[in-house]
Amino acid sequence: QVQLVESGGGSAQSGGTLTLSCAASGLSNRQRMGWFRQGPGSEREGVANIGPTGVTGYADSVKGRFTISQDNAKNTVYLQMNSLKPEDTGIYYCAASTLWLPGSRLGASGYTYWGQGTQVSVSS
Repeated sequence: QVQLVESGGGSAQSGGTLTLSCAASGLSNRQRMGWFRQGPGSEREGVANIGPTGVTGYADSVKGRFTISQDNAKNTVYLQMNSLKPEDTGIYYCAASTLWLPGSRLGASGYTYWGQGTQVSVSS
């Protein structure tokens, strides 16, 4: 059984930093891992993703502020979020794909497994 468990969400002030973790278990043939978020009244959007060789993709809104990384030995993906803004507020989800996906594809199509989400709240 595949499980993706996110942690590290919480509250921060504008300009602050939070780091999210996503621990995967039961997942074979993991290809691309992605972080998505859904803000209040908004649709879910792709934030960042990383492939098995480390190729990454980022949404324009987070480039230069967020960094996605992975520890393959621990089957864990991280999202370091610097210079947080109130518009970064939302529920952040980790997702995994067993299909090859290009890093430039930020949509949710192709991601089969999803975590339960972790709340990130940024105050001004």
